[in-house]
Amino acid sequence: MADIYTVMSVMYKKEVTRMKKGIHPDYYEAEVICACGNRFKTGSTKKEIKVEVCSACHPFYTGSKRLLVEQGGRVDKFKKKYGL
Repeated sequence: MADIYTVMSVMYKKEVTRMKKGIHPDYYEAEVICACGNRFKTGSTKKEIKVEVCSACHPFYTGSKRLLVEQGGRVDKFKKKYGL
């Protein structure tokens, strides 16, 4: 079977260049570690990634509205601080 780049260059009458060798970083199977204790694997240029929130503990994914209600906005913080 013909190389896809050769076929494309013949079809479009353009020279197709490949990526340069030796300039791209190494790609690893990285382990992501969340502050909640959840761990999962992904691809990255680093071997280990530490995060504060992940899909297991973020309110958007868990459906929890408790954290969002507790935080409040700037106006609520101002009213609470000055007793208004």
